[in-house]
Amino acid sequence: MQKFCFYSALFFLFISISSFQQKNAKEKMNWISLEEAELKMKTEPRPILIDLYTDWCGWCKVMDRKTYTSQDLIKYLNTNFYTVKLNAETKSEVKWKGNIYKFNPSYKTNEIAISLTNGELAYPTTVIIPSLNDDPQPISGMLEVKEMEMVARYFAERKYGQVSFDDYAKNFKPSWK
Repeated sequence: MQKFCFYSALFFLFISISSFQQKNAKEKMNWISLEEAELKMKTEPRPILIDLYTDWCGWCKVMDRKTYTSQDLIKYLNTNFYTVKLNAETKSEVKWKGNIYKFNPSYKTNEIAISLTNGELAYPTTVIIPSLNDDPQPISGMLEVKEMEMVARYFAERKYGQVSFDDYAKNFKPSWK
């Protein structure tokens, strides 16, 4: 009888821990390449969010630690965007919309970063591409979760092109942590 109680207790402890781990499992960002995002946009259109960073950028690392770890943000972005993490200084070729972008030694950056930011290089920069036919919308600087929530909702809820961002921002109430 004592063995049965011991094993029963052990079994229930195991089930409880398993259940707790599943409930508290953290979702992660679904980072994909720009090429993958372009392909996916053709079959299931949604905005693209690009985290344009460099390895040496301190604020990029802060944004990774503070902003891109918010479970609310992760769930929303994974559901409503194709998310791309792109090193602006990559020496690898980047293919986008039929063009091949290469590393530009004069700027010490990849030409895709120059193109996505209209030549205004700053890191981090969050670039939103609402659709394949729209121009990239670069937002430079470190974004806190509440700022990222406003930007993400503005584009995912299709307010871009309908309402000015300033008008949208006046009435926006952040809700994410």
